[in-house]
Formats: sequence, C-alpha cells, structure tokens
Amino acid sequence: MTAGLVLFAYAFVSNVALAIVPHEPVIVWGGAQLGVWRTALIATAATVLAAWVDHRLFVPLISRIHARRAAAGVTISRWERMFRRAPFAIIALSGVTPLPFFPFKALAFSARYPLSRYLGAVAAGRFPRYAAMAWFGHAIHPPFWLLAALFVLLLIPTVRILAWPPLSSPRRRPAN
Repeated sequence: MTAGLVLFAYAFVSNVALAIVPHEPVIVWGGAQLGVWRTALIATAATVLAAWVDHRLFVPLISRIHARRAAAGVTISRWERMFRRAPFAIIALSGVTPLPFFPFKALAFSARYPLSRYLGAVAAGRFPRYAAMAWFGHAIHPPFWLLAALFVLLLIPTVRILAWPPLSSPRRRPAN
C-alpha cells in the first residue's frame, strides 16, 4: 500500500502544472514493486487528478488573456486552429510520446477544450505509456542505482533551464 501511495503522490507532483521532475524512473520502479496494471492505473489516476487541477487553475487565467487579446483585435493562432481539428487525438497521442506535454496542455486550455474530454484524452494517452514503462520495470527489475542515475540524467534539462539563462537571450549592459 505504501508503494502505491508514493507512486500516486509522485505521479501527481510530476504532472501538475509545469512539473520539473521526471516521472519515468518512478513509473519503472512502480512496475517492479506493484505490477504492470496497478502501476499504470495508479499513475494514470494521479495524472488525471493533476490534469483536473491544471484545467481548473489555468483555463480561467487563459480565458482572461484571450478576452484581452480579442478586445485588442488579436485572432487565434495557427497552432490553435490546427489543434481544434482533432483535439482529443492530439492530446492522447502527445501523452503516449516522450515529447513534452505542456505545449499541448496549453493548447487545450487556450482552445477551452471541455474538462471531461480533456481528462479522457489525458487518460487515453498516459495509460498505455505508463503500462509500457511499468512492464519494463516488472520484466527487467532494474537496480535502484540505475533508476536513480536515470532520474538524475532526466533532471539535467530542468537544472540547465533553472540554473542558466537561455543562450539566445541578449545580455544587458550595465547602465553607466
């Protein structure tokens, strides 16, 4: 039971808002500890809860931004128009792939995609991904040191973003 709670809590934290910690090593660990289906179900439930929180927090904020942009005469973006063609499929497919999910999440919020469909798409995309990672953990039983090393390796992009400014940003000169 404790492993399930740890997995649920971590999967929630690693998927809410613009999470900066990787969930993959913990899902693999969960597969070795809890089995494939329990891991996939627990992690998917936590991810859906995180998606619900994000939707409730960010849709009103983005709606206000859209209202201001509409008042200024700004139309919807090309990306948003493309997203509106097949939103469920785009959200679900982006959840299965290892691509960062936050751009698709932002598109869903920007397009005011309905909460129930958004949660369904998140679940449809994440469950197979989590099941595959859990299967790997269950079948291989990687040692803890390897999962810890993978965790650190996956943290490198986050640490780089937080610690150093982007290379393309212009440097400001101090005022004389």
